[in-house]
Amino acid sequence: MAILEILKYPDPRLKTISEPVTAFDETLQTFIADLDETMNASPGGVGIAAPQVGQFQRIVIVDVSSKKKIKHHGYMVLINPEITEWDGFEIAREGCMSVPDYTGNVIRATQIHLVAQNAEGETIEYDMEGYEARAVQHELDHLDGLLFIDRLVSRRRDLFQRKVYKKKDKK
Repeated sequence: MAILEILKYPDPRLKTISEPVTAFDETLQTFIADLDETMNASPGGVGIAAPQVGQFQRIVIVDVSSKKKIKHHGYMVLINPEITEWDGFEIAREGCMSVPDYTGNVIRATQIHLVAQNAEGETIEYDMEGYEARAVQHELDHLDGLLFIDRLVSRRRDLFQRKVYKKKDKK
């Protein structure tokens, strides 16, 4: 397994629309393992999409299980995912490994129904809500060449420089 390089904004490749996965083979399994290791190497990362590492296939991994007290489906590898229903909306702050210096307020659906394939190519379906639904929508945007900054209502009011905390000197 390997930690892959994350493409960073304004890299034009982040605007690339991804292609559907057609081969569920050993190459795919190896890539998923590398993508997972890359996500886990980033502090606080709850999701990653293949385009963020320069692989333009419709693959995302989402795992919000580290967030306590929220409904979730655990660790999910979602291949060729499609949201077939959505309801409600909420504005909330998002960040992204591909936009490391900023966070922003984004409107997302509060409930979604998702159809995808797993790593073996089997069709799976999920009903999601809240933070998990938001995380999945964020990752699926990457598959269509979108970043959270493309969904800001106002770049003046809804984009924030990420705080960087310095370590305190111990004397």
